[in-house]
Amino acid sequence: MSVLGSFLDAVAFLTRVPVPPRRRFDLARAAWAFPVVGGLLGLLLGTLGVLAADPLGWFVAAVVVVAVEVVLTGALHLDGLADCADGTGGADRQARLRIMKDHSVGVYGVAAVVLDVLLKVALIGGLLQTTAPGVAMITMTLAWTLSRAAMLPLAAWLPYARDEGTGRSLVEGLSAGRLWAGVLVAAVCGGAATWAGTGLTGAGVWILPLALLLAAALTALLVGAWARRTLGGVTGDVLGATAEVTLLAALLVGALLLA
Repeated sequence: MSVLGSFLDAVAFLTRVPVPPRRRFDLARAAWAFPVVGGLLGLLLGTLGVLAADPLGWFVAAVVVVAVEVVLTGALHLDGLADCADGTGGADRQARLRIMKDHSVGVYGVAAVVLDVLLKVALIGGLLQTTAPGVAMITMTLAWTLSRAAMLPLAAWLPYARDEGTGRSLVEGLSAGRLWAGVLVAAVCGGAATWAGTGLTGAGVWILPLALLLAAALTALLVGAWARRTLGGVTGDVLGATAEVTLLAALLVGALLLA
């Protein structure tokens, strides 16, 4: 499989951006491109937010950014977050997995999505209001890069909790080499975003990306521990929820540092 083919597979899986149809779809081979897709998405959304903040104001610009993200991703990760939140109401492992597979969304799921969107709007709006445009773009690019990369360690280190499902091919095919390729690509993307950005000086050049990395890593670790204890492993919903909550954690830490 070519590099371009793997990248297109990652785009097709993580977004709703139309790509040419492919005969072979290998999600595990495409894992290295997850942070690339995340970084490009974050850069696009950050640019949109910065451009919209002046004519529309920071609050409306943040709402527009979140709305565009939902459209571009098809609310894929929000759906995983909602299913995982609903699954917490199950009495045992099988009940939780059954609830998560149900297409209907319960009260826990609705509450999780509403709180997620509200917090995301507030954090992005805060970045657009209080930081220089270049710094806001850097922070958002880093946050989206890390959020998509955060799925890979869980997929590599935890078993798949179902007999079948969307994420099974990723979990079963993600070797150590593919995992570390994704980690390396994430580091390169994050370093390039920080180096190319403007507005960071002195210690801030390395403090911001390091702080966001630690926030994303700790959050992913906590989600993985929850999934292992309550589900016996990961599912596609767990991976989607991981991307969503690590994104929030990175944006939160970025907002705190830059306030």
